[in-house]
Amino acid sequence: MRSIWNGAISFGLVSIPIKVVNATESHSISFRQIHLEDGGRIRYRKFCELEDREVTQGEIGKGYEDADGSIVPITDEDLLHLPLPTAKTIEIVAFVPADRIDPLQMENAYYLAASGAPAAKPYTLLREALKRSQKVAIAKFALRGRERLGMLRVVGDAIAMHGLLWPDEVRAPEGIAPDANVTVRDKELDLADALMDTLGEVDLEDLHDEYREAVEEVIAAKTAGEALPETAEPAAGGKVLDLMAALENSVRAAKQSRGEDVGEKAAEEAEHAEVRHLPQRKTTRARPKDTAAKKTASTAKKTTAKKSASTKKSASTSAQTSKKSASTSKTAAKKSTAKKTAARKRTA
Repeated sequence: MRSIWNGAISFGLVSIPIKVVNATESHSISFRQIHLEDGGRIRYRKFCELEDREVTQGEIGKGYEDADGSIVPITDEDLLHLPLPTAKTIEIVAFVPADRIDPLQMENAYYLAASGAPAAKPYTLLREALKRSQKVAIAKFALRGRERLGMLRVVGDAIAMHGLLWPDEVRAPEGIAPDANVTVRDKELDLADALMDTLGEVDLEDLHDEYREAVEEVIAAKTAGEALPETAEPAAGGKVLDLMAALENSVRAAKQSRGEDVGEKAAEEAEHAEVRHLPQRKTTRARPKDTAAKKTASTAKKTTAKKSASTKKSASTSAQTSKKSASTSKTAAKKSTAKKTAARKRTA
C-alpha cells in the first residue's frame, strides 16, 4: 500500500519511524457529467483571472485570501518549516480508556506501518503496551495543512490511527429529541427487548452494498442493450392500532425470518404491520358549576331514594298491621259464636 505520510511516533523519549497508509477504500460507483444532446464529457478548465488563459497543473500553487481580497502565496516549503513538533511527528499526549472517545469525533482511519528494521522493536513495544493496558493513545499530528487529533489503537498485529475531530467541532444535540412528553410502558420495553433478542447479532462480513450491486446491474444491462432489471415494489403496509401491536408483529416477523413457526395468521399480520400512534388521553377537570350541579343531582337522587324506601317500609308495616287486626277480629268472632252456642245448649 502506498504511504501518504512519512514521519515518526513520539512515545516519550522513544521515536518510532512509521509510514501512514489509508486503512479504508471506497467502492462507490462514480458518474461523469455529460452533455445530454450528444453524450460528450463535460470538463472543467482552470483559467488565470489576470491573464485570462488556461493554465496547467504545474503552474498552480496555493494561497490564502486575506480579508481585503488580496492573496498571500503559501508554498510547500513554507509549511515544512512550521514551528510545530507535529509537522513530521505523531506526538502521543495521553493514554485513555477507549470508551472515553465519542464515536462522533471519529474521522478517517489509517494504518501505521513500521518504517525499516530499526523501527520493529519500538513499534512492537508500543503495540503490546496498548494491548496490556487496554487503552488507546491520544496523539496530535499535522496532515494536509492542519494539525489534527488522533487515536491510536491495536488492530490485529498492527497499530491503527483514527483521525478525530476537535471537541469544539462536534455539535451538541440540542433540539433533536422529541419535544412531546412521551411515556414508554414496561410492556413496550419488554417487547422491544424481545425483538432485539429475536433479531440477534449479525456477522458484519455478511453485509454488502446492495445499492451498488443494483446500479452495476443497470450499467451492465444498458451496455449490453438489454432490458433494465425490474424495480422491486415496496410492500404495502397495513394498519395496526398501537405501538404494542406493531412490536408484537415485528417479533413474529423476526421469528419467521429465522425459520421459527409463528402461525399463518400471525405471519400475515407481521408482514403488513404499520405503526399508527394513538392520541393521548386528555383529563378534563369539571368546572365549579358542573360540580355543584352534579352534587345537587346526587343529593336529590339520594333524598328521593330514601323517601321511596321510607314509603315502602310504611306500606309494608301498614299491611302487616291490617293482617294482624283481621286475624284478631276473626278469632274474637269465633270465640263469641262458641259462647253463644254453649249458652243455648244449657238453656235447652
